[in-house]
Amino acid sequence: MEIIDFHCDVLYKFWKSGGELSYGSSEELVTNKTRLQQGGVKVQCFAVFVPPHLKAEQKFQAALDQIHYFYDEVLGKHPEMKQIRDWADFDALEPGQIGAMLTLEGVDPIGNDLRQLNILYQLGVRAVGLTWNYANLAADGVLEPRGAGLTSFGRDIVRFNNEHRLLTDVAHLCERAFWDVVELADYPMASHANARAVCDHPRNLTDEQAKTLFAKGGTVHVIYCPAFVKRVRHVTIADLLKHIDHLCALGGVRHIGLGSDFDGISEFVADLEHAGKSQNLINELLKYYKEEEVRGFAAENFLRNRPK
Repeated sequence: MEIIDFHCDVLYKFWKSGGELSYGSSEELVTNKTRLQQGGVKVQCFAVFVPPHLKAEQKFQAALDQIHYFYDEVLGKHPEMKQIRDWADFDALEPGQIGAMLTLEGVDPIGNDLRQLNILYQLGVRAVGLTWNYANLAADGVLEPRGAGLTSFGRDIVRFNNEHRLLTDVAHLCERAFWDVVELADYPMASHANARAVCDHPRNLTDEQAKTLFAKGGTVHVIYCPAFVKRVRHVTIADLLKHIDHLCALGGVRHIGLGSDFDGISEFVADLEHAGKSQNLINELLKYYKEEEVRGFAAENFLRNRPK
């Protein structure tokens, strides 16, 4: 069954290594091309993530460097990888091709300059998360003690996203900023988050947050990070399914997707250690859900709810 995975950090790993990796088969890359093919991943979203320790004047260049690796290593050396630049491009993928879409995990790289976001948009970014875990000029993240909402600049970013039919990603936002975003955004979604009622982690969504996203036509893409699944040492696919069960109970059966966070996590759900094992999750889901519902979780819910 074909999968859309809405979050991985391959580009950050390329950037940290100075490009000394092979996208096709490097074992260090949990979502390398070979593993995507093995796991039936039809579309992989590639996050641009710039770490907070960089000086402000270095951050935009770091984002551009990561996008360079996307074009040079992911697309340039692997013709079967096809860039997603338009929402209709999902439908144009041929057998054997894998879609590749750029996303932005936190707007720190653009500083206070919306023109730089426009450059990233022109380069292919199609989903924009406002923060990572801490505060920036747009909003506060989930670990920022202040817990403030959107700034005026943050609101400008959401309006830019609306105008250009970009997804506004609520992952990593503090709760007040989340509510500001869902009020303003035309296309809100959560690229990698689970249910807080099942695992009480600040990166997970409350029931009210999830239900509000569903009501606005947004999708919640469950994350495979063990700390967000269950607060124990050994986490199984059955534990991850409890989050899907809970989100379904909230009315999300047609609004759930997948967002692995592969290459951004160092611990793994058992039997889901890399993208090549993605069908293990699908096979487990098929034991408890109708095939139509599982196809929804895997890809079709997002395709149905994507911007038009």
